[in-house]
Amino acid sequence: MLRTACTSFRNFESSRNVIFSEEKTSEMSARSQFVQLATKFGMLVGAICVVTVLLAAMPGHHAPGTQAQETQQQSSTTQSQQQQQQSTDPNMPGMDMDDDKANEAHAVHDMTGMQHQHSPHMHMTAPRPETPEDAAHAKEIVDELRAGISKYKDYHVALADGYKIFLPNLPQPEYHFTNYRNGFLETFKFDPARPTSLLYKKTSTGYELVGAMYTMPKRATEDQLNERVPLSVASWHLHTNLCMPPANQRRNADWTKFGLRGSIATEKACDALGGRFHPVIFGWMVHVYPYEDSTEKIFAMYHHE
Repeated sequence: MLRTACTSFRNFESSRNVIFSEEKTSEMSARSQFVQLATKFGMLVGAICVVTVLLAAMPGHHAPGTQAQETQQQSSTTQSQQQQQQSTDPNMPGMDMDDDKANEAHAVHDMTGMQHQHSPHMHMTAPRPETPEDAAHAKEIVDELRAGISKYKDYHVALADGYKIFLPNLPQPEYHFTNYRNGFLETFKFDPARPTSLLYKKTSTGYELVGAMYTMPKRATEDQLNERVPLSVASWHLHTNLCMPPANQRRNADWTKFGLRGSIATEKACDALGGRFHPVIFGWMVHVYPYEDSTEKIFAMYHHE
């Protein structure tokens, strides 16, 4: 009788230990799953924050999502009026746009016909002596770029791949088809076959591909720029010291003073007239025309006819 009781007790203890072990294992498993889920959620939130900050920090460009929201908020009538105004009065583009769009529109207009040289409104990298390594690197860039963008000779393919025409109704010597995702990726890694923008000439039937543009954030150093496209063969440039007139005075503004071709080039002078001063707009840029026949023309500031 006693032996039976002892055996029963041992069986009970064994069962209880098994149950306790299973409960503990289940609890640890649940806790591990919770920790894993929490970690993944935290990483996701962090990634979203990083992407949002970087997109916001990209000079002179808006993320595609922002553009879509802005477009949805405008009625078709307002869009038509803006397009007509930009086409008929390019001296005062973006009059009814928000500040960022107005700055971009005016900058593009002012760049039309500008002499591309160092000035209060244009900062260019200093040329460096060319080395055999620079020449070889430049050739690699041109070869990869030419192969990478050949399909975009049909501009419809570029549009289908996410390139967006920047201010298509504003007369320009070259039209930038910009891929904002590429611009974001160029912040981290340079791929010669994946430029931020494609450069087109307007034709009677559409657009002709003539080149491409690479970009880097405005905080990039000249050494970093040189690593991507050698400064011995190309000149990277920044658009600087833009003074925009007050929004309510833009229609009658004196554009000999304001804009990238205006005389105002300091924040103090801009403030004195109630303007809005921008030390730098956009970021670093460099143009490449891979279908030209000489290094000078390939890495020129603008396309040679």
